[in-house]
Amino acid sequence: MAGSSFGKIFKITTFGESHGYAIGGVIDGVPANISINIKEIQYELDRRKPGQSKIVTERKESDLVEILSGIFEGKTTGTPIGFLVKNKDYDSNDYSYVKDSFRPSHADFTYEKKYGNRDYKGGGRSSARETVSRVVAGAIAKQILNHIGISIVAYVDQVGSIKLIDNINYNEIDQNNVRCPNAHIAKKMESLIKEVKKKGDTIGGSISCEIKNVPIGLGEPVFDKLHAELGKAMLSINAVKGFEYGSGFKCIEMYGSSHNDSFQSDGTTKTNNSGGIQGGISNGMPIKMRIAFKPVSSILQEQDSINKKGDKIKIINKGRHDSCVVPRAVPIVESMAAITILDFYLRNKTVKIQ
Repeated sequence: MAGSSFGKIFKITTFGESHGYAIGGVIDGVPANISINIKEIQYELDRRKPGQSKIVTERKESDLVEILSGIFEGKTTGTPIGFLVKNKDYDSNDYSYVKDSFRPSHADFTYEKKYGNRDYKGGGRSSARETVSRVVAGAIAKQILNHIGISIVAYVDQVGSIKLIDNINYNEIDQNNVRCPNAHIAKKMESLIKEVKKKGDTIGGSISCEIKNVPIGLGEPVFDKLHAELGKAMLSINAVKGFEYGSGFKCIEMYGSSHNDSFQSDGTTKTNNSGGIQGGISNGMPIKMRIAFKPVSSILQEQDSINKKGDKIKIINKGRHDSCVVPRAVPIVESMAAITILDFYLRNKTVKIQ
């Protein structure tokens, strides 16, 4: 199975399945002698882990990271960083019903047809539990970017039809279960998620992400455009159905005269419809993105499906699942943004990071 690596210089390769012994990864291309705080890595994992509130899956995982190599006495050695996060709370019997059948909108059918074999327990490799490894790599990337002065923040801006329009306070993001930077809107979102959960259903949402202090010049023309790689990074996250940056799809309704970002004498622009990227290259303005997540496919309602023989069947999902994935996806979005930006930074410069 190919496709388990991301990045060219700062490169993460992940391994493991949802109900396997562990999830893990190897991070290559990390510069030497950079201080890494393991507690900060664990903090990001705690933001992603299951069982953290009543509106996410009840699966209880401590998600404790074990660094196997590449960090010595608190500093990177320049060698590959290997790590493990062991799986603890799983019941593979929950998934015996899907051994010979396919859940609607899951990867069961396509994995079976492509490989002729699949780990059906918890979705195996297609499970969002794989994103544990991305968060470890992203937490390391964020710490390195902090040395450079680049910051990344993401938050939930919509759940179902409930949208965050204004009154954004970043300090509120981790003060509520939804990770919405507005306490009042967060309560509405949480109530909706709880209501949907009672029905055995799921609901979608979106996450906004902003990257500040990105230097001018990250990205390459044609195929390695910065926004193209950020799009790939975000669309590789489980349940993501849409990606936009800058003005996004709103640009359809605009005229060029109002969409163009006029330059000021200091090189900044009056507006930022370009989303911090022009011609695939960062222009020094904040990079702004928005990522749409579908209602997760695991619903606790009867659905029509088929089995391996092609017979029509009725199926009801079992196990423990999120009713809305966006609260736990915030650190994943930040991680993929950090991995992408650091990779491009290292591609652009051959310098020693102090």
